[in-house]
Amino acid sequence: MKKMGSYLSIILSYIPGFQYDDAKTEQMEKMSKADGYIAALDQSGGSTPKALKIYGVMENEYTLGEESMYQAVHDMRTRIITSPSFNGDRTLAAILFENTMDREIEGIPTATFLWEKKKVIPLLKIDKGMEEEKNGAQIMKPMPALDDLLTRAVKKGIFGTKMRSFIRIPNADGIKAVVDQQFEVGKKIISYGLCPIIEPEVDINCKEKVKAEELLKKYLLAGLDDLNDDQKVMLKVTLPTKDGFYKECIDHPNCVRVVALSGGYPRDKANEVLARNPGMIASFSRALTEGLNAKQTKEEYDATLDTSITGIYEASKA
Repeated sequence: MKKMGSYLSIILSYIPGFQYDDAKTEQMEKMSKADGYIAALDQSGGSTPKALKIYGVMENEYTLGEESMYQAVHDMRTRIITSPSFNGDRTLAAILFENTMDREIEGIPTATFLWEKKKVIPLLKIDKGMEEEKNGAQIMKPMPALDDLLTRAVKKGIFGTKMRSFIRIPNADGIKAVVDQQFEVGKKIISYGLCPIIEPEVDINCKEKVKAEELLKKYLLAGLDDLNDDQKVMLKVTLPTKDGFYKECIDHPNCVRVVALSGGYPRDKANEVLARNPGMIASFSRALTEGLNAKQTKEEYDATLDTSITGIYEASKA
C-alpha cells in the first residue's frame, strides 16, 4: 500500500530556496496538460565538440580550452532560445546542461529567461555520465555533489531534472538495475520539490528491441506503482517499436508525461513514429537542431528552426 505523503509540504519548506509559488503551479499544469514538446539543449562533455561541428562551428574556432568551447555552445543555445520561433506556445520546456544553467542570456540567468521571457519551463540535466556496460546496460555514475546541485537548481528556478541510462540488450538484470537506480535517485530529486525525468534509453539498433522494451515497461510500471500518491515523475524513453506501447505509463497517475527521445533517428522518421503514439511528446536534441548552422543569416536560421519546431510540435500533439 502506498504511503500518503501528507508531510511533504512541511519537509519541502526546510529546503533552502524552495517555495510553493504560482510559477511552479503554472509550470506543472502546463507540463502535464499543454500541447508541445521538450527541447533537449543539454549536450555536455564529450558530446559538445560533435554537436558544435554539426552546427558548423569547427574546433579551431574555440582554441582557448574548455571555457572557450562551452562559450561556443552557449552561444548556440542562446541563438536557439532567443529566436522568435522558440517560445512557450509550442515549446513546453528546455533541458539545460549545468554550465548553461549557470550562464546568462541577455543579462538574465538562463532558467529565469526561459520562463519569464519565453514561458518555457526550465529543466536540468544532472547525471555525470554512465558506468561501463554490465548485463547489457549502463547505469549512471555516482553523483556525490547531487545535493548541492539540486539545492542550486531550486534557487535558480529549475522545475525538473533529467538523467540518462542506456540499455543495449534485453537482459532482465541489467534493465532492472537501470530502472531501480533511476527511481532511487528520482525520489531524492522529488524531495527537493523538483520533478525528475526518468530516462532509460533503449538502443534503436538493439536486435531484440521489442523484448527489451517489454522488460523495461514492466519495471517502469513497478517503479511508478511504488511511488507515493504525491510523488510525480516524467518518463523519457526511446520511440517504441510497437505503436501505443507506453499507454499504461501515460495513463498512470504518478506519471506527469511520457516523452520520446529520437535516439539517432532523422527528424522526419522520428516525427513519423512519434505521431503514431498518442499521448507521447518529443524531447528531441539532434532532431531539433537538424539543419541549423551558425553561418546562416537570421532569416535563414529562424526559418529553419521554425520548420523544425513545427514538425516536432505537430507530431507531439497528434
